[in-house]
Amino acid sequence: MKVLSKQKNSRMCFICGMDNPMGFKSQFYNMEDGSVITPVRYKVEHQSFPQRVHGGLIATMLDELACRAYWVNGDYTLGVTTSMELKYRKPVPYEEDLFAQGYVIMDKSRMFKTFSKIIDADGTVFAEATTTYLKLPPEKIAQNVDVHTEMPYLIEDGITEFDYVSKMN
Repeated sequence: MKVLSKQKNSRMCFICGMDNPMGFKSQFYNMEDGSVITPVRYKVEHQSFPQRVHGGLIATMLDELACRAYWVNGDYTLGVTTSMELKYRKPVPYEEDLFAQGYVIMDKSRMFKTFSKIIDADGTVFAEATTTYLKLPPEKIAQNVDVHTEMPYLIEDGITEFDYVSKMN
């Protein structure tokens, strides 16, 4: 599937923060089908029990993807999670190349809802979530924070396509 554009990264976000030494430093790509994708490779340090990633880290990635899915069309509205229905389908492995993918399923004036999932290159779904976000201006989320200062990184990497099976539903 073709990449249309790439989203900016923040400074300190746990998932996308480029200056966060503990974070994932995930890169997010806007895709031709209207979804957002990030490659994911969990490490052994991310396990809950041997051979599986901690559920909280899976939920964290899917939560980030929810907001990122809204940004695919260039509307960088911010918001906060109000609810997340998460289903763990299979143990998420570490030290394997995976993808996280999400898209918007509902958009209203004050909130939006997304569907996101963690999959492998064959399209096997390991976890999926339906997440509801309340749209808020930045000053309602954090005081004295400039969004442009917090989201300064656009890291060009030349990626133009991802080879995987997409089964969004």
